[in-house]
Parts: sequence; C-alpha cells; structure tokens
Amino acid sequence: MKKGLVVDREAQMIGVYLLAEKQTYRGIPRKKVLKKTKIYAGDYVWGEVVDRSSFAIEKVEERRNFLVRPPVANVDKVITVMTIKMPEFDSFLLDNLLVVYEHFQADPVIVFNKIDLLTGEETKTLSYWTDLYIKAGYEVIKVSAAKNKGIEELKDYLKDSICVLAGPSGVGKSSILSALLGIKLATREVSEKTERGRHTTTGVKLFPFGENSFIGDTPGFSSVDALYFVEKKDVRLYFREFLRYQCKFPDCTHTKEPGCSVKEAVKKGEINCQRYTNYLKIIKEDLSIAKQLCQ
Repeated sequence: MKKGLVVDREAQMIGVYLLAEKQTYRGIPRKKVLKKTKIYAGDYVWGEVVDRSSFAIEKVEERRNFLVRPPVANVDKVITVMTIKMPEFDSFLLDNLLVVYEHFQADPVIVFNKIDLLTGEETKTLSYWTDLYIKAGYEVIKVSAAKNKGIEELKDYLKDSICVLAGPSGVGKSSILSALLGIKLATREVSEKTERGRHTTTGVKLFPFGENSFIGDTPGFSSVDALYFVEKKDVRLYFREFLRYQCKFPDCTHTKEPGCSVKEAVKKGEINCQRYTNYLKIIKEDLSIAKQLCQ
C-alpha cells in the first residue's frame, strides 16, 4: 500500500497527496474505513492507486492531534496571524488562541502582518507586543505580505511541518499564504471604514510547501472562548511564563491562594500585567486581583 496525506477536505470531496509521487488524487474511502472514522485534512492514509485520478483509502493512521476549529489533524505548527491595525490588535483574542493551540499540542508562532502600514508610534506598539510575547516564550515573526517582507524567515520556520494559518478575519492570512506559495489566492481587503474582515476561506485545504511541508488557510473569526476547549483549572498550564515559577500549592490557580509565586512575579514585573489580566479574563475571575498586583 502507498501512504498519502489528505490535503483537501470539503463536503464529500477528499484530496489525497501521495508523498512518494508528489501528486494529488481524489480519495475514495472504503466502506470499512468510513465505519471506523471520519476523514479530515491532515490525516495520513494508506491505500492503492485505482487509476490516474483516484486513490482507494484502506486505512487512516492514528492522529497525533486534532484541531477542532478548523478541523485539521496532525498539525505541527499554527501560524497565528495578528495585526497592530486593520484590524486593531486584540491581545485577549490572541491569548485565547495560544491557550487553545497549546492545549491541542500544536506549536503556535505569532506573526504580525501589515508592518508596512505602521507609523512611528504604531511601530513602537509593535515592538512592545513583540518583546512581551518573546519574553513569554513564543516565536514572533514580523511580516508584510504586500511588500514580501519577512516571508523568507517564515518559510524557514515552516519547513518539514504540517502548518495552518489562523487568526481573526482581515489580518491577511490568505495574502501570507499567497506570498509563501507564489500563487494568488482570493482575498478581500479589510474595509478602512469598519476595519472588519470578511471571511473568504471555505473548507480546509493544505498546500504542498517545500520538502515534506504543508500549509493551510483557515476561516477567520472575531472571538474565541478558550474555556470551550480547555478546563478552567488547566488554563494556567498554557501560559508559558507561569510554568517558570513554583507555587506553594501544586494546583495553584494563581488567583486567591497564599504562597503564589506567579502573583509575586506579576507584582515584581517579571510577568506582564496585561498577560495576567487576560488570564483572569479567560478563566472568568475577578480582575481586581490584577489591579492590586499592578499598582
């Protein structure tokens, strides 16, 4: 049997890319396969070539992970795209996304797009957030898809991985994908009047990219509630900078417990107040805790 990767999954359509042949076939699952599992983009499958355009799927490999939104399996890296303006940067949305992707064991990288549009003060704002997230333990890459800036650095980061682009509508995910792949994908610019993007991406499609690398675009969204995916008590485990500290109690929620090293770090300025405030907002705790620490 031959091994392939599901690179296109929309409605009843399944596209299977054969790794050895570097060619995409229409996937036709056997009945025994459909009885056992539903097939998603990112699934590794085994089967046989039926003719020049068809591939019979006999088996689906066990998934390493599975992103629910969008539905993609075996994701190595999530390129979380944000902008400082058009649309305006939302750190609460980003922190929700980071928690969710960490929970699903996909490594998130933060990409700030549209850096060519920034003025002097806005550039300082970009530097502030870049430094904050680097100190928190994340990879941050600054790009301009329109001007092709930072794209080579991003290409290097994506090698040998299954990746998806994610983030709110209007930040330019499809434009980044176009720049990376050298093909023009359908996009709609953000309205300057409303600064709200319209989602233009449907289904999930992974594009072959470099040697054994695949990248996909995903629908945009305006809000994400991490608690929909993650237990409240576990959110603390996905704030990377919190893990550097050992509290008195191993199950400390970093809210009202005594002997909390994380709260002490916030008070000392070692942990950013905005990040800690966003943490409290995510778990729906009293924000006055942060106000007391950040005076």
